[in-house]
Amino acid sequence: MADATLRGLMPAGIFPPFAAYAHGVEVPAGWRVVLASGQLGISSGGDIPEGVEEQAGLCFANVDAILAEAGMTARDVVRINAYVTDRSCLAGYMAARDAWIGETDAPPASTLMIVVGFARPEFKVEVEVTAAARGL
Repeated sequence: MADATLRGLMPAGIFPPFAAYAHGVEVPAGWRVVLASGQLGISSGGDIPEGVEEQAGLCFANVDAILAEAGMTARDVVRINAYVTDRSCLAGYMAARDAWIGETDAPPASTLMIVVGFARPEFKVEVEVTAAARGL
């Protein structure tokens, strides 16, 4: 998260997160918010890699492009929703996600779900984000 005024919500009375995420994130009034649609692991040229980690990397690259258009970066992400098609996809997705997030004291809220599939069978992962930054 981009600024210390974003508050990670980590109540002491509930089990701690399983990975680098916060149970919740509070966004102050007056901040700009970007909601990115789910991004699939497809390059701008239409290529779809076979591997989950490679697909997830493309998902996050697409998210980077969307955020850049709004003048934001990955550090502004306050929530990640991700979907994979099988439990075997978890490690590859998490490797790409953790590399994209990097080291941070203020991780975003995050949800990861296993789903039956996507519109095309070659897709194994989809990622959507919410980002927030001080208003301009």
